[in-house]
Amino acid sequence: MNQPRRITLRDATLREGLDTPQVSFSPDEKLCIARALVEAGVADAEIVAPSRVAKDLEFARSLRAEGIALATSGLIYANRDECAGEIEEASGVLDRFDLVMPVSPERLPADREAKMRMLDDALVHAARHGADVGAGFPHSLQCDPIFLCDIAQAAARRGARRIIVYDTNGSGDPFAVAELIRALIDRRMGVDLFFHAHNDLGLAAANALAAVTAGAVGLDVTVNGLGDRAGNAALEPVAMALHLRGFETGIRLDRLGALSRTVEEASGVPVSKLAPVVGEYVLWHRSPSHLRIPGLFEAYDPALVRLERKIDES
Repeated sequence: MNQPRRITLRDATLREGLDTPQVSFSPDEKLCIARALVEAGVADAEIVAPSRVAKDLEFARSLRAEGIALATSGLIYANRDECAGEIEEASGVLDRFDLVMPVSPERLPADREAKMRMLDDALVHAARHGADVGAGFPHSLQCDPIFLCDIAQAAARRGARRIIVYDTNGSGDPFAVAELIRALIDRRMGVDLFFHAHNDLGLAAANALAAVTAGAVGLDVTVNGLGDRAGNAALEPVAMALHLRGFETGIRLDRLGALSRTVEEASGVPVSKLAPVVGEYVLWHRSPSHLRIPGLFEAYDPALVRLERKIDES
């Protein structure tokens, strides 16, 4: 009998979530969120942003000192002068990190060869420090896909253990995402493929699911979909959708409600009553007839999330 395929859900609430307008977390709130992530079965957390590496590494140290069982990761721009020093510092603190190279010609360096050379140099430097390193490519759906595959393949040959595809402006759709993931898989690089979705068109969860069905083994998510602009793929519906399709994530679905409320309180961003999986109205019905055969009107068993269905009699 085939075993369920394992998908890593890497939570970025403590990195990408802090790009949400007007959101900030105190050190204690960060630790509280980290503990809630562990209680919900999250094993991996991206906690270091490329714009604040030194500051976020301090939090990584405090996580380790507190003994919180999260595998920590972060991002370092390969096209910045500070890259070498940040690699050296991160190598002794994080479990893994990813070197980021924007693939759009509108971001420096503009020349493709310069992008590849700069990323190659950074990967070599990371290897010297024994780092578990990956390579991430912002604007992956806004560039020449052949170039994306070429630079990803070169990164894998130089030691990158992960390739992260970013739908940076959230303009992708499930068909384009699946096609791009399959193109990368066809290169037979022998590395893990991750996908990072933004929700500008409301397609983040659908695009994440498309990436997995096309062969990706990891997804970046955030609690309550926090993130820049319209946010990111939300952990809650992504975890549920994968569970219902037979994928293994390790996420405790029955703890998602508590995790959502923890982040809602810390962030100050209210969760919509209509939010999938954790919204107040998600299992409310206006029609009593729905309860005769609830499976025809509900996507999942309420017991999975420790909720009871309700009838709105107003």
